[in-house]
Amino acid sequence: MSNNYFLKKLKAIDFFCSGGGMSYGLQEAGIQILAGIDFDKNCKETYESNIKGAEFIHADVFDLKEQELEEKLSLNKNDDNLVLIGCSPCQFWSIINTTKEKSKRSKNLLIEFHRFVAYFNPGYVVVENVPGVLRKKEESGLNEFISWLENKGYKVHFKVHEVSNYGVPQHRKRFTLIANRITEKELEPILVNGKKITVRDVLGEKNGFPKISQGHKDESEFMHSVAGLNTLNLERLSLTPHNGGTRMAYVNDERLAPPCHYKKTDGFKDIYGRMWWDKPSPTITTKFFSFSNGRFAHPEEDRAISIREGATLQSFPKTYKFIGSSTSNIARMIGNAVPPKYATAIGKALIENHINAV
Repeated sequence: MSNNYFLKKLKAIDFFCSGGGMSYGLQEAGIQILAGIDFDKNCKETYESNIKGAEFIHADVFDLKEQELEEKLSLNKNDDNLVLIGCSPCQFWSIINTTKEKSKRSKNLLIEFHRFVAYFNPGYVVVENVPGVLRKKEESGLNEFISWLENKGYKVHFKVHEVSNYGVPQHRKRFTLIANRITEKELEPILVNGKKITVRDVLGEKNGFPKISQGHKDESEFMHSVAGLNTLNLERLSLTPHNGGTRMAYVNDERLAPPCHYKKTDGFKDIYGRMWWDKPSPTITTKFFSFSNGRFAHPEEDRAISIREGATLQSFPKTYKFIGSSTSNIARMIGNAVPPKYATAIGKALIENHINAV
């Protein structure tokens, strides 16, 4: 990295930071993280334990004032070296969540983030979200935001990217916007060339994950803990073929097949399924800890994947500390996270552009 960059090092504020996936990945790329902001105080310990030198600001973005943030972090307007990141909770725009009432508040978070971008006019803006925010770009405020950025002189990239192309051992489609007013270049996350990373590349005994049984509790910081299974689910899993097997193994068994799936060979086959060894994992959701919520069973062991295995498939390092009030709270933090290696690919694009500009 050139000396020019260190004279004008990029610094970022991570809105809706959760447990720090985006912050960690950008930090790994070489961007200084000034602060993470989140309404969920359960994220505080995890964020502060892993994002060294950054401040966790517990705040509701609807109530937070621009001047308040400016004073708290000694920020300047029109700072070419400032990056504002908005990876807002995306329940309202997700195709998975069907209870929209609970998530209506998340619908307007992009509009609130826009307020801070307008006030600070940073060198760069990054937004990451589910693809649904692009499908409903009028309703989500995205159209208006993009037009505003372009009118302010930003070069704007926005597209749905597949994170397995960026060193993440997981299939996951994410909407990403990168706005740059420092150069005329449209910036994209930097691709990782070569073979995609698979489940076999990161899980299994040779990668430090000893064989365990359903219900195993790991009290160490490694958190190789798994949910327990009832007798029926254990029997279902014992019949599910290793390496990508599905509920089709017992679809015609009235006792074992879930009532809504009995004799149904079409529809959503991932539920109760096993991961494949030699493919990236399916999308790690907030319910990855539960065998019955997707293709979250281990490729060959009769159990769901563990907390640490889920985090690894999200590309968190094994040393990342997760601190939460419950297993489900930590699983939600992991499932909601921006995969750090994908964030690093974004960060490298910003830095490369900045080096060439300074």
